[in-house]
Amino acid sequence: MSFGTMFLQMGAGMGKSLLIFALTLLFSMPLGMIVAFGRMSKNKIIQTAVKFYISVMRGTPLMLQLLVIFYGPYYLFGMNIGSRFAAVIVGFSLNYAAYFAEIYRSGIQSIPVGQYEAANVLGYSKTQTFMLIILPQVIKRILPAVTNEIITLVKDTSLAFAIAYQEMFTIGKQIAASQTSFLPFVIAGVFYYVMNLMVAFAMDKAEEKLSYYR
Repeated sequence: MSFGTMFLQMGAGMGKSLLIFALTLLFSMPLGMIVAFGRMSKNKIIQTAVKFYISVMRGTPLMLQLLVIFYGPYYLFGMNIGSRFAAVIVGFSLNYAAYFAEIYRSGIQSIPVGQYEAANVLGYSKTQTFMLIILPQVIKRILPAVTNEIITLVKDTSLAFAIAYQEMFTIGKQIAASQTSFLPFVIAGVFYYVMNLMVAFAMDKAEEKLSYYR
């Protein structure tokens, strides 16, 4: 099998990998902010529940979480999710929301209390204070950590193979096994590397745009 044929066969998988990446970011980043607020809540019940959620998501392998989400309902309740893609997106989003939540929390709590007090003296509401004063500084401070998580996500899309979802790496392994060729792994490696170069470039540009907050 030629390089071109392999690349074409893996092309559909590349699209699925990109879709996992994009949808995970779309759902996990805002969900992470909600979880972060829950983690900082003064309500002990909410705070404890969120702490437990974060502990489970960060303390167990993502691959195991995907297996639980896809197969768990069947073994526990006799229900069949059916859609492997839906299970992948739910699993990835819940997992990455926990990591983003801790990044957001660290950024928010790093802002001096005096800024909140000054905003209150100037007549800003809590929402205005957060959106106009705190959030822009938080974004600047957490960008390096967020960049690391996004880069990790690009590579973690390959874990969808755990529930036999046909993303790029799964297809590449199948071709490599059938053709006894290492070339599909090379193609996959180049794809992940180029994707991460693009992510790093975009995040570097974002940091430059926010450099006036220094």
